[in-house]
Amino acid sequence: MRVIQAERFGGPEVLVVRVVDDPVAGDGEAVIEVEAADTLFVETQIRRGGVRAFFQVEPPYVPGGAVAGRVRAAGGGVDPGWVGREVAAFAGGGGGYAEQVVVPAEALIAVPGGLGTARAAALMHDGVTGLSVFESAEVKPGEWVLVTAAGGGMGVLLVQLARAAGARVAAAARGASKLGLARELGAELVVDYTGPGWAEHVRVATGGAGADVVFDGAGGEIGRAAFQVTADGGRFSAHGAAAGGFAPVDPAEAARRGVTVRGIGDVRLGLPERRALAARALAEAAAGRIRPVIGRTFPLDHAADAHTAIEARTVTGKALLVP
Repeated sequence: MRVIQAERFGGPEVLVVRVVDDPVAGDGEAVIEVEAADTLFVETQIRRGGVRAFFQVEPPYVPGGAVAGRVRAAGGGVDPGWVGREVAAFAGGGGGYAEQVVVPAEALIAVPGGLGTARAAALMHDGVTGLSVFESAEVKPGEWVLVTAAGGGMGVLLVQLARAAGARVAAAARGASKLGLARELGAELVVDYTGPGWAEHVRVATGGAGADVVFDGAGGEIGRAAFQVTADGGRFSAHGAAAGGFAPVDPAEAARRGVTVRGIGDVRLGLPERRALAARALAEAAAGRIRPVIGRTFPLDHAADAHTAIEARTVTGKALLVP
């Protein structure tokens, strides 16, 4: 079978196609024929070797933390009824950029009827983190919610969740297509954070008080500006680092203003929690209550192109790898 291997740390060109033996299901395991593999911005950072303090990965390695497809084979002690079923699963320590993946049977999540494996794969990470940070914020009807990186895979879900909770949503993103999508999904205010004074537009729209809840998926200077426009007594989630590290928040200022800050460490969940949240996300999508947005799909052999597009911020919503 084919896999995508990062031969060394570096740019997208380090992702190369390799042919390896097909995996074999051992006791308590299942082999998934991959129909869609999730991609994440953080995988581009790992590939460059820039986040080694958080991710202990050494090349050569196969990226990819979640997949969806059909069960090809079941090992000893595994219900043979899984074979042929549509499933999604976390790929453990990686290995999802592949035609086949072996996972523990307890990691299998049945894909609800009508959802499809592509949308299931799109929800495996963003749906889990999105539900976790959203529920921790305890959004109330009528509150203003600011979502940065609102045109990304998780941002689009947070916009939908906030609207469903009765909140007023301000969406900050880059470019007309992402802003248009955010408005389509229910954002009352959309602002392009590549322009000057974007945060002031949020402050004015919120009557000068700022946003009650901020979901910062961007980080860097964008995250810093988002924190400044968080209302006193508000809640700030610093879970994204795409713009150059997590939002630099001064703990003393947060305490003085009564802002509750949650970081990426607060969403480092164990596998049972992640699996439960993933199953919920798939069920919510199957019921039509949330909609993952798949902006682009790339053939597995073109994983380097997928990483290039992700880093260039040209993908609206989620990018997936497909056979």
